[in-house]
Amino acid sequence: MSIIKPDIDVLLEDANNDRFLLCTMASKRAHDINDMMCGQRDRAIQLQSAIEIARAADAKPLTMAFNEIARKDVSFDPESIDLKGE
Repeated sequence: MSIIKPDIDVLLEDANNDRFLLCTMASKRAHDINDMMCGQRDRAIQLQSAIEIARAADAKPLTMAFNEIARKDVSFDPESIDLKGE
């Protein structure tokens, strides 16, 4: 039983069972999410209350990235990287 959601085994399947590739995928996506959240903050402050903003910011970018990987919304192109280490 795992207390981590999504389960690490599911995530590794989506990353060709390579934990370093999974880390890279999640890191890059979390960075993108963080950039989007920071860019939208000023606009959100004008349109939403502080309570609504706090609820939206409850999930961390890395958690959001892992969830996107598990839903298969984020993947990698095997042609663009060297999976054999050559």
